[in-house]
Amino acid sequence: MATGKNIRTYFDGKWHDGNVPVMRAADHGSWLGTTVFDGARSVDGMAPDLRAHVERVNRSAEALMIRPTVGADEMVGLIEDGLKAYPKGAPVYIRPMYWSTESDYLAIVPSQEATGFCICLEEVPMADPEATTTLATSRFRRPVMESAVVNAKAGCLYPNNARMLAEVRAKGYGNALVADAMGNVAESASANVFMVRDGVVLTPIPNGTFLAGITRARHIENLRADGVEVIETVLGFDDFRSADEVFLTGNLNKVTPVTEFEGTAYQHGPITRRARSLYWDWARSAI
Repeated sequence: MATGKNIRTYFDGKWHDGNVPVMRAADHGSWLGTTVFDGARSVDGMAPDLRAHVERVNRSAEALMIRPTVGADEMVGLIEDGLKAYPKGAPVYIRPMYWSTESDYLAIVPSQEATGFCICLEEVPMADPEATTTLATSRFRRPVMESAVVNAKAGCLYPNNARMLAEVRAKGYGNALVADAMGNVAESASANVFMVRDGVVLTPIPNGTFLAGITRARHIENLRADGVEVIETVLGFDDFRSADEVFLTGNLNKVTPVTEFEGTAYQHGPITRRARSLYWDWARSAI
């Protein structure tokens, strides 16, 4: 099932209209989960941090022992070419992907000689700037490097995210505030997390259990340049219960204000709104 509409797929050297098949039943990625992807956005003719996203999908492939086959410059060019078919200003989700097609040792290790590649473009609207979410804790945690490929944006990590979301949605909440293996807050089930207390922005320090996102880094840079103090540190759930504002950041919607964490209410506050405004100011200036 597709996420959006008006899908275009780059596969086997050319662009196709629609959600075309790209994987075979015996491909390593089909039955052993060697898939990686990244997500970028095209909005109002802008594709913020596109190059950073395509560079990361190549790093993700290497982390999963897949040999990336498309350089960053070429991939950016392919994406820009594919976007020409969309109406001006259309909100498009950009998803380059790799997977292994062949096996190596004991059929488990992916072959370095056979890599699948595609790009999927879909029209996916940006969320309403006033749209918010709520958070609850989950019994599921983020894994560590010794037990999962947490240094990749890999498809095999997402079933864990899915069960976090299913658990909290059954309790009436929109997303999960998730702990790492040590019990400290890592991020949400689908995005990085920030909190604000007394005008200071705090966010979990990257410790190898979650991807410190490209959009997360952009918000930190923008806020600091605007004179806002941003601290990356170890945070617990009680820290979030004493926060003035909480917001999530990710490529899909950039900033999502949080209005509640298990009974603790937050305002859609000035720092959250400032982070969104600064992001789009930066994106327009970077064209």
